[in-house]
Amino acid sequence: MTIRYLLILLALSALAACQPAVPDSGAGVVNTGRGVGFDSPESLAARQARDAELSGTAIVGTTSATQSAGTIRAVSDPAGLDAELAQVARQNDADAARANSGQAVVNASPSNSAPVILNNPGISDENNFDAVASRQSIESDAARIASNRSQYEVIQPTALPTRRSNAQPNVVQYALETSHPRGTKVHRRTNIASASRTQRNCAQYNSADEAQIDFLSFGGPERDRKALDPDGDGYACGWDPAPFRRVSGG
Repeated sequence: MTIRYLLILLALSALAACQPAVPDSGAGVVNTGRGVGFDSPESLAARQARDAELSGTAIVGTTSATQSAGTIRAVSDPAGLDAELAQVARQNDADAARANSGQAVVNASPSNSAPVILNNPGISDENNFDAVASRQSIESDAARIASNRSQYEVIQPTALPTRRSNAQPNVVQYALETSHPRGTKVHRRTNIASASRTQRNCAQYNSADEAQIDFLSFGGPERDRKALDPDGDGYACGWDPAPFRRVSGG
């Protein structure tokens, strides 16, 4: 029995000797306290950078004295990063353009001095009472008005041209020379003219003014050859002289 127990103990010792060491468990050295399954800071940063590169995610890494492994920040919004980089590029272009033009590049800061307001002589200050009052007076205004009046050119009126004898009758002059209202019989008319004939003849004119001109051209108002004035008031096809009289004040 004793030999049997010894054989079992030897077998167990051999199995223990063949057991592989736990990775990074500190076997044979003083335990670092990281525990089983923890990598070194350097290997952790390298693995995260490799994973980010494989997944297409941008990695920004910083290392400080108090953080040996560094602070790894994954930017999950590449579009936002691109916009930020584009803004920086535009700002750099603007600074370069100002530098090339000789204009000093001034960064925004609360300590910057207040901007200088330039007086542009091309802008009129006529609406500024104080500015105008300092250089104008009542006397200077009167002198300027007098100078403008001295440059006026007065044109004397001339006589109206004489109307030619073959010109058409003037309905405005006829309206002002008469005074009776429309519908008042002044001239004698025969009963031969019918209402249908008057209506047919008046329809040939585009307006009452044209009918009145033609009526006066053929002997009117005393004679009415085309039956345009059947009631004898001297006004053809319902022509009305009242608007012309109102304009003249009559």
